[in-house]
Amino acid sequence: MAHAKDHDYHILNPSVWPFVGAVSGFAMLFGAVLWMHDNGPWLFIIGFVGVLYTMFAWWSDVVAESQVGDHTPVVRIGLKYGFILFIMSEVMFFAAWFWSFFKHALYPMGPDSPAIDGVWPPVGIETFDPWHLPLINTLILLCSGAAATWAHHALVHEDNREDMKWGLIIAIALGAIFTVLQAYEYSHAGFGFSGNIYGANFFMATGFHGAHVIIGTIFLFVCLLRLTRGHFTQEKHIGFEAAAWYWHFVDVVWLFLFAAVYVWGQ
Repeated sequence: MAHAKDHDYHILNPSVWPFVGAVSGFAMLFGAVLWMHDNGPWLFIIGFVGVLYTMFAWWSDVVAESQVGDHTPVVRIGLKYGFILFIMSEVMFFAAWFWSFFKHALYPMGPDSPAIDGVWPPVGIETFDPWHLPLINTLILLCSGAAATWAHHALVHEDNREDMKWGLIIAIALGAIFTVLQAYEYSHAGFGFSGNIYGANFFMATGFHGAHVIIGTIFLFVCLLRLTRGHFTQEKHIGFEAAAWYWHFVDVVWLFLFAAVYVWGQ
C-alpha cells in the first residue's frame, strides 16, 4: 500500500518526447537557416517530420492517459487553464500582425517620408472586393463554428452522439472548403508577398490564420475519430472542448481580419 494513490493529481511517467521534440525543433530551425542559404531543405524536412511525429506520439499518450482514468477533475481543470493560456498567447501572436497592419494603414510610408506620407493601400495595389469571396468565406467559417457548437451541445446537454458526429462532419467539411477557397483567392491576388508592405501584412495575417484553420480542422477530425471509438462522455470531453474553443478563436480572429483588412483597409 506504500505506492497507493491517495490524491487527485497525475504524476507523469518519464517520457522521451520532450527531448525528441526539442532536438527535432532545433533541427527544423537550423535546417531552415541552411535552406535559406541554398544548402538544401533536407535537414529542415527531417526536423519537421520529427516534430510532427513527436506531436502525434505525445498527444497519443495524453489520450491514452485520459482513457485509463488519469484525467481526474483536478487534472482536467489544469488542462483547461493550460489551453486557455495557449489561446491567450495566440491572441498576442495575431495582435502583432494587426499592430503592423494598422500602423502602416494609419501612417503609410511614402518615398519622401517622413516629409510627405504615402497612401494606403500603396499605389499599384489592387485589393480584394470584400463583399464577394471574402464574405462567402466568412459565412462558411461562421457556419462551421455553429456546427461545432451544435456538436458540443449534442454531447454535453443531450448525450446524443449521432448529432455530435454530424456536427463535427459539417464543421470539418466547411473548414476544408474555407481553406480551398482561400487558396483560390491567393492564386488570384493582384499583389505579392514581397516588394510592398500591404502584401506582406496581408499574407502574414491571413496566411497564419489559414494555417490555424488547417490545424483546427485536423483537431476536429481527430475528435471525430475519437468519437467513433467512444472516447467522449458528457462528463469527460476535455479534448473536444479544447478543439471547440480553438475553432471559435479561429472564427473570432477571422471576423477581425475581415473587418480590418478586407473592409476597412482597402
